Amino acid sequence: MENKAAAKTILIVEDEVDLALSFKEMLEQHGFSVHTAVNGVSALKYIQGRDVDVVLCDLKLPQLEGDMFYVSVERVKPHLCERFLFVTGMAENPKFQPFIERMKGRVLLKPVPFEKLLEAINNLVARNS
Repeated sequence: MENKAAAKTILIVEDEVDLALSFKEMLEQHGFSVHTAVNGVSALKYIQGRDVDVVLCDLKLPQLEGDMFYVSVERVKPHLCERFLFVTGMAENPKFQPFIERMKGRVLLKPVPFEKLLEAINNLVARNS
């Protein structure tokens, strides 16, 4: 599938390694360049050194959870905040409710079908191009 995705980079921040690798493999087959991080701390270190086109992020993460990772990115690279897409199984968790509401529809619930994930990523890339 040749499209604008060919040059687009995605950072997947997901502590479920099998899920991250599955997403990575499928997205690379669609022409994306993909990097993974298992927690918000390593993701923040990665982000500080480069920009990405999409940040695909879980909310429940070790060391630095997804919402706090987002807040950290707001401080150091605010232009990347429009590039976040959250994938979580924690949508019902009261701790994350205010944050999920703030993200206005940029949250997908696990398990997310790959076609729906790809559509959301492509829409995000199109909006931010």
